[in-house]
Amino acid sequence: MGSLQVFLDRFGPSSQAESGWLQNLFTFVHQHLSPCAGGPAHCAAVDQSAAGEPICGPAHSINQSASGASCDQGVCELSVCVVEKIQEQSCLSSSRPVSYRPLSVSELLSQQHLACVSNLSWSTNQHRAWAGEAELSLPGQRALPRVSLLLIGWLREGRGGEWRLADGSGSVRCELTCPSPLWMNRLVFLPHWNYIPHDASGRDQERGHLELIGSPELLRPRAEQGLAAGPGGAGLDGALSVREAAGVLRNRVRGQRVSVVGQVGSVRPLLEVAGSSFFFFCLVEDEQTVPVLVKDSNLWWSQCVCVGLRVCVTALRVCVLRGWRGNNVLCVTDRSQIHTGYTQHHTHTLKQTLEHTLSGTTHSQPHTHSEESEPPPPSPDDHLQMDQEEAEPEEDPVQSGVRIKRSRVISYQGTVTEVVSEGAGLYVLDRKVGLCLAYQPPGRRKLRPGDQVELHHVHFLYRPCPDLPPSMLCCCLGSSLRVTAFSRVGGASCDRSCPGDGVLPRLLLQNNRGVDQYLWTCHLASQLAHSLVPAGPHHPPLPQCVCLLSWKLSETLWTPRGPGPRDIYSEMLDQPHSCPLDQYQVDPCVPQLLSVSELLQSLSSLLPPGGSGLSRSQVNSALSWSCRTLTSDPGTGDGLRPRPLLLVGVLQLPSERSEFRQTLQLRDATAAVGCVATETREDGGQRAAFNTAWIGSLVCVRRFAMVTERFLQSEFPSCQHLDQDRFISHRSGRVYLQFSLDHLVILCPSVTMVTHLRMKGAEPGSDEEESSAMKKRRPDEAVSSSVTMTTLPEGGASLPCVTMVIKVESKGGVAWRNTGMGRDGEAGLELGFSATALLIGPVVSWGRDPRNEPMMEREAGPEREEKVLLVFSGVAARWFPVLQPSSVYRLTALNTQDPSVLIGSSVPGQRGAELHSDSSLQVRSDWRFHTLTRPLLLLHTWTQTPPPPVLTVSQVLDCRSEVVSFQGRISERVGLMARKGRAGHAHTGVRLTMCDQSGRSLCVYLDLSHAPYTPGLLPGNEVLLSRFLRKISRSGGVYCSLSPVSCVTVTSLGDSCRLAPPPPAPSMHLAQWASSRCVQAQVRGHLVCVLHLQLQWSCCRCGSVYTQVCSSRCGSSSSGFRSTAKLVMDDGTAEAHVWLSGQPVQTVLGLADSQWEGLQSAVRVRGHIQVRPRGRSQGTPGDPEDVLLRFLLSLCSSDVISRQLSLTCRKRTNQSSAELRRFSRGDRDFLTRLAPPLQLTCTHLDPPTC
Repeated sequence: MGSLQVFLDRFGPSSQAESGWLQNLFTFVHQHLSPCAGGPAHCAAVDQSAAGEPICGPAHSINQSASGASCDQGVCELSVCVVEKIQEQSCLSSSRPVSYRPLSVSELLSQQHLACVSNLSWSTNQHRAWAGEAELSLPGQRALPRVSLLLIGWLREGRGGEWRLADGSGSVRCELTCPSPLWMNRLVFLPHWNYIPHDASGRDQERGHLELIGSPELLRPRAEQGLAAGPGGAGLDGALSVREAAGVLRNRVRGQRVSVVGQVGSVRPLLEVAGSSFFFFCLVEDEQTVPVLVKDSNLWWSQCVCVGLRVCVTALRVCVLRGWRGNNVLCVTDRSQIHTGYTQHHTHTLKQTLEHTLSGTTHSQPHTHSEESEPPPPSPDDHLQMDQEEAEPEEDPVQSGVRIKRSRVISYQGTVTEVVSEGAGLYVLDRKVGLCLAYQPPGRRKLRPGDQVELHHVHFLYRPCPDLPPSMLCCCLGSSLRVTAFSRVGGASCDRSCPGDGVLPRLLLQNNRGVDQYLWTCHLASQLAHSLVPAGPHHPPLPQCVCLLSWKLSETLWTPRGPGPRDIYSEMLDQPHSCPLDQYQVDPCVPQLLSVSELLQSLSSLLPPGGSGLSRSQVNSALSWSCRTLTSDPGTGDGLRPRPLLLVGVLQLPSERSEFRQTLQLRDATAAVGCVATETREDGGQRAAFNTAWIGSLVCVRRFAMVTERFLQSEFPSCQHLDQDRFISHRSGRVYLQFSLDHLVILCPSVTMVTHLRMKGAEPGSDEEESSAMKKRRPDEAVSSSVTMTTLPEGGASLPCVTMVIKVESKGGVAWRNTGMGRDGEAGLELGFSATALLIGPVVSWGRDPRNEPMMEREAGPEREEKVLLVFSGVAARWFPVLQPSSVYRLTALNTQDPSVLIGSSVPGQRGAELHSDSSLQVRSDWRFHTLTRPLLLLHTWTQTPPPPVLTVSQVLDCRSEVVSFQGRISERVGLMARKGRAGHAHTGVRLTMCDQSGRSLCVYLDLSHAPYTPGLLPGNEVLLSRFLRKISRSGGVYCSLSPVSCVTVTSLGDSCRLAPPPPAPSMHLAQWASSRCVQAQVRGHLVCVLHLQLQWSCCRCGSVYTQVCSSRCGSSSSGFRSTAKLVMDDGTAEAHVWLSGQPVQTVLGLADSQWEGLQSAVRVRGHIQVRPRGRSQGTPGDPEDVLLRFLLSLCSSDVISRQLSLTCRKRTNQSSAELRRFSRGDRDFLTRLAPPLQLTCTHLDPPTC
């Protein structure tokens, strides 16, 4: 090791630490950088560098017979050069940086697993200040940790134009901001760099990369390259200006080589087409532009050229670009070289004047084209001026608020502050401006928070997507993006879901779509990743990528509006510029996706509409049951929103922990919610959901209504105490959805749904050709979309089983039953129900589960009336939501070949007794039901056994049956309180007022003390009430009540899930109504007189008369005005007494709003007044000249009262019977029976007519 001693002697006496450091550095150079250890390529590089020759192309072989002495001498000289460069860059002036150690490339890749930064010239205080500034600019991010490592190697050209740092052990990719071409193939020392290791997910096959945050130090001098003119004027002496080069393009000369000097006006992204990689940059001068095509071995120029830099390119030839309408471009050759920063007198620097736009800075282009001049960049205060350049708004056939706008091409520089989705190419600059890179090919290096970028020829869009920042920058193939400073913080975007794998940009490349649609699809993918992918690392992955789901859902919801196939050459080179980003759509009503948990939290307050005039009893009665709705339609429901809502989840049967055991569930990764679902019958009407194929399907609910019901048992003194929970003794609430299955979009069908969609439309009895064609149709043809997915089977598809086809005739409601089958083997209450079914055929054995495949001939037996009673309890009761009368199902018992398991047991009878009961069958928890729709059935099985009749409300009122099944619309719902001292919930009953199209109504009483709560019992919904008891009240009215076998089923939700108003009450004469059992009707007659009028200010707490204070001294300070009146009305057939309260009293008296307010003020002074025009009135005691009393008496006797009225009234319960009356006429007495006047309560008063 004589060369080592020579090397140590060059630096004189040193400490032990410095001596050891120098020895280690010499050993590193000898092992990884010397010609003897680095291989032929390294030897060639070192020899050429020592000789001052340029290193271009592959290295030549070295004479392998070189002496060991010359090799050691080269190592010594190189080691000395390295030490000198390190000493120059070190922050230590009096000593050597012994804490820094050299590291080979292979050691860096294998040992350094964390992102880090190395800067030899920093002191400790400088690094702390640098780290503090980085973390302050990006809250929540940690600055890169500092390491003391030295990197030395050759800068080489890699694949696809990348730069690499290489030594004897390997190479690593390098990222540079604006490198000099003179650095290529040079031995360098890197004093300032970042290292970013490979992605933790393992998707980055290149493992890690270096980021040069400072210029490298060249270790050996290099002779200047000769720039004399070559053949064809390719040298510097014959360099042409851009204007002269444009003339050469127009007059092509074969074999001509030219050199061109100019300023870089634009740089296009590097593309790979058909295995060939290339990129363009344009040289500009005044109004002339020359495109230059770079490919093959010169692709590394892509990091050397940037907008505004002045370059000289030699040995260019003129070629014809066939894909660009035959236009000519300049193309580099094997002898081409590029020189940056060259001018004849001085170097022209790029002057950047970037005006502030919204949250960043933009600037106009330094040189503009004659055909397309750049508009001035927008600013925060002039974004409204952009409308002057927009196209005329185009009306959308569905949404009138949709507008088509034109983008603006600007330049921008800013800092990446957030990575929205790395795989989708979405970022946020300066915390306010969005950036979309999806319309460009993905770069080798992904942007990280903290990167400073410079964008040129980028499209500015305003509000293309309401879920992303309002200001969006989108890069096309004509845009350029350059990182001007690398991030100081570590950690790349960590996408937990598949938006990070680049699926969406690949789909965008295959199916070109508008930028507004793509941005919404990206946001939808992130929302689906949150709602469908369970949180935590231990959950299994989804069967299909959420990116594909979001793309498919976007295809379904959006009308195809793509600009057509992209012309890459025209997009990069055409003037004026044309690309898919020129126009975009602004739609403020884009659907908004919510997770189930977010939806459940959207309605927090359920306080009823305020009213200071409500009394204590009225307030607590109104709060006892309250209902609020949130519909997907933004214009309906209790909460108005500008955007419609979407829900995505899997439809499931209810579980044992479900709040509603009678409904389906919509579940995602965040929560589950009960669903009252209906679907369309073959005749177009609505019915309850019956098709089991929906179970397990991933669906999107487009139109729905979320219903929140709250139950309170309270003792609020007044409406002013509603914010005090101490007055609430019991509180409960229930939340569920209402929708029709017709408004669902199938994103990922279950196996049975695939069969259902394949067979849908094949009616039984059709031609054999049509049936065979339907059977041969593939499952994937059922869903028309570029993305088709199917969920995995539930299991058991290959297990042996036995099946039986049944047709449900009736079913009972779910209730708590003592089945003697408790969980611990003891007797207990379990939820259960029973259903009566007709056996279509015998029990059939299968080698595999047929699920809902078409019905076979062997499954249909001879026509018979054999029935079975199916008993469901415990887990088996989950089938209640999908088992509907008149529907056919295949009952399957898996993992058995014994037919007896599906044969019901009969009830044993005594000798001589004739049994009329059906056999019963206890349904097990692992049995399954599959719906067989009409296309899956045989013809004779569909036509046999007509469905049982269903009555209307009018028919129930007129019939004499004791047990009835009828259907009607709910017009009113009233909760019934439990008696005091009764255990359990306070609300154990419901009174429903049912009506039909005729307007006749019927009261139905539901006792829910032994059954779970039934959702969907809301005004406007139609329900089917099966096997209810018809009863007659003491007053002669008809009502219905539950029986042990009764069942309530919601069959229709009205139009678009809206709570539709009830039909109008029937119009009747008073005499006709007196003999009818109708409760509510419309009457029209003449107002005869006012029998009673009472005006009073009442205390809201106790209801006593209120003047300045409460008369009962309860201490309440709130009061309300109440008005009641009793009228006599005659329509020519009979007479009625009508009670009015509230606003109808003002209408009857004919007072204007100002007069009514004045009357209230007059009554406030005394608190109370009663007027009886035909009796004794109560005014101010001792005041015979009571002005207010005289005014009201005069008003009640005036002609204003006597006029025609049209009212909707309800019959009161205290109707008196007819009585005998004696009349005397002369000397004769007459005794007759007179019917008393009807006692009515006015519910609605039409405006009176004169």
